[in-house]
Amino acid sequence: MILNLTPHPIRLYGPEREDGVDDLEPHLREVIEPEATPARLATIELGGGFTFEMVEFGHAQNLPPKRDGVQYIVSLVVALALADRRSDLLVPYREVRNASGTVIGCRSLAQPV
Repeated sequence: MILNLTPHPIRLYGPEREDGVDDLEPHLREVIEPEATPARLATIELGGGFTFEMVEFGHAQNLPPKRDGVQYIVSLVVALALADRRSDLLVPYREVRNASGTVIGCRSLAQPV
């Protein structure tokens, strides 16, 4: 079972899907709808200047514990922060982009290691 802990649907396309097409349907294999609460990293704003903020990124929030047979789709930043401790986290990989360059899906999922 794969649960989507991002705030948006994950569209999985076949490898033959081309970029630059606005129609969402060609070669769409599956849509994984998001769960109610996305997983995020906690942040603490430490101040900063005019052009940037200093931010400390903390522990993952709203990330369930590991469960046998369950994998979670999360943002890349969450997966990278926990790659050495969690083998059940997946991220969208090989993105699919529409004509304006916006990511509309992916061709596969990856496990950061």
